[in-house]
Amino acid sequence: MQTFDLEREGLRALNSSLHALKGQTNMTAWEVINPKGAHAIAAGVDAPVDITVRGSTGYYCAGMNKQATIRIKGSAGPGVAENMMSGTVIIDGDASQYAGATGRGGLLVIKGNASSRCGISMKGIDIVVHGNIGHMSAFMAQSGNLVVLGDAGESLGDSLYEARIFVRGKVKSLGADCIEKEMRPEHLALLADLLKRGEADGKARPEEFRRYGSARKLYNFNIDNASSY
Repeated sequence: MQTFDLEREGLRALNSSLHALKGQTNMTAWEVINPKGAHAIAAGVDAPVDITVRGSTGYYCAGMNKQATIRIKGSAGPGVAENMMSGTVIIDGDASQYAGATGRGGLLVIKGNASSRCGISMKGIDIVVHGNIGHMSAFMAQSGNLVVLGDAGESLGDSLYEARIFVRGKVKSLGADCIEKEMRPEHLALLADLLKRGEADGKARPEEFRRYGSARKLYNFNIDNASSY
């Protein structure tokens, strides 16, 4: 275990050390102490390592993550896991605005609530939120899955493309071109897998959720090209 005292050694030294790993490494376990809300902690990591941040973080923690598993033992500020490519980010507390924005892959788990614009413009990331999400979540979401065990705020899925949204609780309102869709067996199987991976399988059953998606009225949709969206 590599223990890094962020207050004593500084953010630049931490991220430089993590960036230097580049791919395979035997330094696979890292612990960051005294984060005290610092911004951009463990941003741009590209190595199969496990990083535990013991405390809450500021803006863009785990941004552009690739391969790493990053665990935040607290809450996260705006833009956590922004533009994430792969790997896993797990937040024990709440997440602020635009969590997982533009994420292209990997899994983001928020065990508390997420604020507004969760998953905006997501492009393949899977997001599992144990609590509620705020307004304008999944705005212009292109692909991937957003799972919400709690409630969703106003304008859910506004201008949605082909991302899938699963909500267990109430939805305050749907955004433009977002509609409720049939929950078919393949969606129940997908959701069961997401709940298990998101450490929420003991909290909810797939049958308790509703599925939302695009009505495909705001953009030119061709079923032959569905895999490209």
